[in-house]
Amino acid sequence: MAHAAGSDILRVALIGCGGRGHGAAQDCLNAAPNTVIVAVADAFEDRARNVARALRENANFKGRIDIPDDRIFSGLNAYKAAIDSGVDIVIDCSPPGFRPWHYRYAIEKGKHVFMEKPCCTDAPGYRLLMETNKLADEKGLKVVVGLQRRHDPRYRETIARIHDGAIGKLLFTRVYWNGGGVWIRDRWPGMTEMQYQVHNWYYFVWLSGDHICEQHIHNLDIGNWVHGGHPVEANGMGGRQVRTGARHNHNVGHIYDHHFVEFTYADGSKMFSQCRHIPNCWNSVSEHAHGTEGHSNCNGVIEGRESWRYRGPGVNPYVEEHRNLINAIIEDTPLNDGYHGAEASMTAVLGRMATYSGQVVRWDDAVEKGPAEVPPPEAWSWDAEPPVKPDENGSYEHVVAMPGVYKPY
Repeated sequence: MAHAAGSDILRVALIGCGGRGHGAAQDCLNAAPNTVIVAVADAFEDRARNVARALRENANFKGRIDIPDDRIFSGLNAYKAAIDSGVDIVIDCSPPGFRPWHYRYAIEKGKHVFMEKPCCTDAPGYRLLMETNKLADEKGLKVVVGLQRRHDPRYRETIARIHDGAIGKLLFTRVYWNGGGVWIRDRWPGMTEMQYQVHNWYYFVWLSGDHICEQHIHNLDIGNWVHGGHPVEANGMGGRQVRTGARHNHNVGHIYDHHFVEFTYADGSKMFSQCRHIPNCWNSVSEHAHGTEGHSNCNGVIEGRESWRYRGPGVNPYVEEHRNLINAIIEDTPLNDGYHGAEASMTAVLGRMATYSGQVVRWDDAVEKGPAEVPPPEAWSWDAEPPVKPDENGSYEHVVAMPGVYKPY
């Protein structure tokens, strides 16, 4: 593979300079000695400059940060400038709603891609992802998605054994991301509504997909992996008990704080899914597979007819996923996580459609008829109207999905 200036150096652009983006840039640098960060981009200039400064000042990466001021880009369309700045790899850690279009542009420009999860927040985004995955394959480009469990040998060996029959015939899986919640960002004086929503992106469906997409996708992806494909339908329930305007001064967008979904796969097996953002409750981030002859935590332990414990080496999966991407580029071996990344993302969207509506939602219908949550790139502007707006009191309660009223499509 030929790289910049015919050398073995891999030039990397970072898009999305929040905590995960900064971490992913460091993981890429730690994964191989021939990676150099040469450009950063973020919707907000201060975030882009802060990450550029932090990387420049990090003594562990001396000589591997080449980010002059004219390669620090900001704005909602800054991703294009970063991708066009003479790079080999694009790391995309922007808000998920933007990701399908970022991915498409990077692949069209011939770049290898690491993109964080989820990869989309709606059905049109999923369809664009799948089209782009095929284009990446046609161009021989390598793609990794930040579902790092896929790159962890504990999960890889355990699930391989499950597929080989270690717990007998698979009956069902249980997956959880129950915790106390994440950050909330205040509105700054003078912000437009679009700026506020992008700044506080976690709490708006068009940007994050709700927390069933943004966090719980990790566990849903393990369920899909164990079941050997995506579900064919879902039904569920959910709501919002602590994310109310009275409790949080309206600064909580319109996402739910709990979801429960029963997913059904083509063979009739089930995945039971819980995710919750409510303090002082039972917490668990885990996956479990149950079969006719045993059960497993999917992560190094099998109990039953063939009880087993993983004894192999441990890795940092956040670094390992970048190492695998870089090795595939250098060795020109096939690697495209985009397919299971897209399917896991759409599984989460399917679950959200089921909990928001209270209806049984089928995969094929959701993919074909699911509504667009994200405006097209030509509407990405700080002065544009976002897809949802607060009422005169600054509350988003009026746009919270109501089961029995909300239509999935």
